[in-house]
Amino acid sequence: MNPPNSTSTPSTHGDVLTAISDGMVALLKEFYGRGPTRAKSYYEDDLVVCVLRGGFSRVEETLLAGGRGQAVIQQRMEFQEVMRERFAKVIEDATERRVIGFMSGNQQDPDLMSEVFILAPTDLLDEHEWGDASGGSGLTA
Repeated sequence: MNPPNSTSTPSTHGDVLTAISDGMVALLKEFYGRGPTRAKSYYEDDLVVCVLRGGFSRVEETLLAGGRGQAVIQQRMEFQEVMRERFAKVIEDATERRVIGFMSGNQQDPDLMSEVFILAPTDLLDEHEWGDASGGSGLTA
């Protein structure tokens, strides 16, 4: 399954939030084999936050049951880093703004994952810093 391909720009704030949540769930489902069971996105000013619940793979569930929760969290952090540009594209397509920063967080109980994006323009960074704020991945619109 491929993430939704927006041929038209979401027209309302609610449409943008839906496009973000649906796009993130679709990506995770495509690459994990199953996606989160719940997603909620927030978009205000230069900040987008997507909070996702559920979606541990069978392997991850087995590791968690065996007391290897830290291994699951580490693997998820590595995965999120590899997915950085794909996640950013979902946000950029929905907001029509460039992602210049990306951070992830995970926890096991309750199982929650968060993806945080900083958009240009922002008063948090000087314009000359925008090229490096994505963690060195060179995210561009």
